[in-house]
Amino acid sequence: MVDKNEVKGGAKEVGGKLKEAAGRATGNRDMEVEGQADQVEGKTQKNYGKVKDAVKDQTH
Repeated sequence: MVDKNEVKGGAKEVGGKLKEAAGRATGNRDMEVEGQADQVEGKTQKNYGKVKDAVKDQTH
């Protein structure tokens, strides 16, 4: 079963990639950096969900 944090984190990671690309395309460095930060945050949340799910599987 997929944890909701995996889904939300994955979505944030993809959104960050899009934001980074849009910032790069328009020359908006702030948007580009925000996109990179969103990717890191999303990846962290996704990994948290994976660990949480693995622990849940081990305890049941």
